[in-house]
Amino acid sequence: MVYFPKLTEPYQRRISDEEWDAHGPSAFRKLAFSTLEMAIITGLLIRVFRAFLLTNAGNDRPALLAAGFLTGAVFLFVMVTLHLGNFPLRHWVWRAPLFAFLVAATELAVSAGLIALGREPLGTGRAAFADWPGMAADVVMLRLAATSAYALALAVIVQWTRTHSLRRAQRL
Repeated sequence: MVYFPKLTEPYQRRISDEEWDAHGPSAFRKLAFSTLEMAIITGLLIRVFRAFLLTNAGNDRPALLAAGFLTGAVFLFVMVTLHLGNFPLRHWVWRAPLFAFLVAATELAVSAGLIALGREPLGTGRAAFADWPGMAADVVMLRLAATSAYALALAVIVQWTRTHSLRRAQRL
């Protein structure tokens, strides 16, 4: 059963236009509001980190490789959280998949650049432009699935926490 509190005004303080104009959001907060900018930064850093990791760790150090991929996943989820946290849950339905597609598009653009430079790793060798369509499908599906699943789990946790907090606040 979903709980809808009747008195939520103490939790929904609105910032007036005068307050917003006087102080304004910080530069980082402005960045976190932009889906495009957050996705570009995320995709660029993930792809460059992946290329660096696969080039230097290789198959001879699987623990380092696993730690590197875990770090990349945590970075993706942190960036998704920083972005989605600025919006109501009902906007997450379209913002999370859009973020995933933009991250994937940025990764693929960086990947094409790395292939042109001969620096994109694929397995034990270097990727060629003939490998790019297959890589593109994998990246888009992986980013979309991971980001959507994470956003869904985060939304459930956020909604449960809000509901639980409001119930407790009204009992006190």
